[in-house]
Amino acid sequence: MRNVLVVERETSAADAMVRDLRRQGYAARSVGTGAHALHAYREADLVLLSLELPDVDGIEVCRTLRAASDIPLIAFTRRDDELERVLALKAGADDCVAQTWGFREIGARVEAVLRRSRRGPAHSEAISLRPLHIDPRTREVRLRDRLIDVTSKEFELLYLLASNHETVVSRKELMSKVWGSDWGPTSRTIDTHVSTLRAKLGCSRWIVTVRGVGYRMAVARRSPEPAEAAFAAEV
Repeated sequence: MRNVLVVERETSAADAMVRDLRRQGYAARSVGTGAHALHAYREADLVLLSLELPDVDGIEVCRTLRAASDIPLIAFTRRDDELERVLALKAGADDCVAQTWGFREIGARVEAVLRRSRRGPAHSEAISLRPLHIDPRTREVRLRDRLIDVTSKEFELLYLLASNHETVVSRKELMSKVWGSDWGPTSRTIDTHVSTLRAKLGCSRWIVTVRGVGYRMAVARRSPEPAEAAFAAEV
């Protein structure tokens, strides 16, 4: 049973959504503020987020959730405002709609976003860029036989870069293949995930920024050059 967190300031509306989600087979609960959402989302499989909250701007909640996690996120608003929906998508929401939906549509959108979030890398071959090893079957990343704890989106991002390690992967391609979105070129989502991966790998040199284009993997050379020793020492 998948857990859905409803973030809605109006108790009656939140209760109605929770009841209907439960009727459709989901485990659901609600919170009424952005602050509560930023604590409660860790126990959920998907967040249904109102952009009109009493304490924190809903767009900012989107950004914060996406920077911290790859949890599926559907934003909704009472206003039929195209700009607000665009901003929510750019801030990291997987979907954003005006709150004119019926309860069957809520369930369909939740199901669709959860289905997309379960997709893994298109290829199944393990990649070894010594001393870094990436296995899509077990979804494990190992550096010098040490297991690196990565989120689902971090894994997919790293796998995509590693499988194209001789070329630069554009920001547009990264957003399209990892996040299934075309909103990426102006988003900080990629930068945040790259920064986190660099920290987890313990070396900024593994993922190289190509300004104005995207990113590429840097692989240590297998020659006894001083540069290799410095790279190996850093990782």
